[in-house]
Amino acid sequence: MKLLFVTCLTDFKAEVLRIFHEARVKVFSVTETTGIKDEHDINLLDDWFGNKDGEYDSLFMFSFTSGETASEAMRLIKEYNISKENKFPIRAFILPVEEASY
Repeated sequence: MKLLFVTCLTDFKAEVLRIFHEARVKVFSVTETTGIKDEHDINLLDDWFGNKDGEYDSLFMFSFTSGETASEAMRLIKEYNISKENKFPIRAFILPVEEASY
């Protein structure tokens, strides 16, 4: 068993869902989050009240699935990223699951 973990901008949810369907990822969870991309040093005294620059509406999507299914999803995500050359690619990780309670 593997843990397939995907992060993306909310705007790419439909693409990830399409990839999951094509890879036959049948059961998964989705969690909304805020991604932060800090590309510059900030002097906190100059930015006392802060702002929303560098904050992005993002998603965590994860599934406990077979190694074959996780690998197929990874292959499709890599193909998607190459074809789109986006500043915010879909990120995916496959982690081993050593033990489960069921």
